Amino acid sequence: MKAAKIQQPNKLETLEIPIPQPADDELLIQVMASGICGTDIHIFRGEYLGSYPVIPGHEFSGVVVAVGQAVKRFKPGDRVAVEPNIACDNCYNCLNNRQNFCLNWQAVGVTRPGGMAQYVTSPEKACFDIGDLPFEEGAFMEPLSCVLHGMQRLGAELAGKIAILGAGPIGCLLLQVARLQGAAHITVTDKNHSRAEASLAFGADRICFKLDELPKDHFDAVIDATGALPVLTRTHEFSRPGGKILWFGVPPSGQSMPIEPFTVFRKGLTILSSYTSVRNSIQALDLLKSKRVLTANLVSHQLPLQELQKGIESIERGEPGVMKVLIKPNM
Repeated sequence: MKAAKIQQPNKLETLEIPIPQPADDELLIQVMASGICGTDIHIFRGEYLGSYPVIPGHEFSGVVVAVGQAVKRFKPGDRVAVEPNIACDNCYNCLNNRQNFCLNWQAVGVTRPGGMAQYVTSPEKACFDIGDLPFEEGAFMEPLSCVLHGMQRLGAELAGKIAILGAGPIGCLLLQVARLQGAAHITVTDKNHSRAEASLAFGADRICFKLDELPKDHFDAVIDATGALPVLTRTHEFSRPGGKILWFGVPPSGQSMPIEPFTVFRKGLTILSSYTSVRNSIQALDLLKSKRVLTANLVSHQLPLQELQKGIESIERGEPGVMKVLIKPNM
């Protein structure tokens, strides 16, 4: 089969390797759609988790082609999406329902081969039936599950005023979930004009192209969907006294930023972060299947496997019109 492998930071190759064989508790999946995530880019650039060499890709869906002898819920031909985080279910954190902080954590596309390949194996417990959901939409199960976890942590107030900083695919998912949770007014900002304008179709009430256009001390909740340090360091400026801030975007590891603790203290702010998800995949699929969260218009490009690096670089450059880039390994 063909697989895209990050050999080391900044070195990506498309190789011919053997098709993996599923273990007793695993499925072998033919990958039909695999989304490029910011985490994949961080791994490619050596800025985040990931062991090398690694086949990336943790947002994907496909068709089951074989199952291990202990598998009970799936059969060949089933259509599935994969929750990439694999917890041991037996450490202190797992036993306290903090599986996203599993002490023996593994992840498809991070510590084990992922969906940027024609075939991939995954434990049965990490697979979810997508029914007749299009593969392109099923690939959004994982990012949407992370969004749901983050929004549950935020606990935004009913009829609140929310600012979302960043209008990429994650920003637009956050926007839709915020609307479902009862936000009264949502402002979205992004320096990429095409992305900011795209958010209007997903329910944004107002868009801005610069942080300086946002009112200070105004919003009940401020959500960062960029992970960019120059943006993160300003989030407290826009929150009202007593408001909440959610740092959702993935920042680069090993870097710090200036922030004035007295301002956080004086305004009585709550600053939250959100790491992956905890049992949110079923919720994500239900929202996708019911069309309460829409993703079709978030996909801007569908590329073959050998163009993975091209897709990564187009996202990094912030090219006009680029939103979610899907890789089709079996195109």
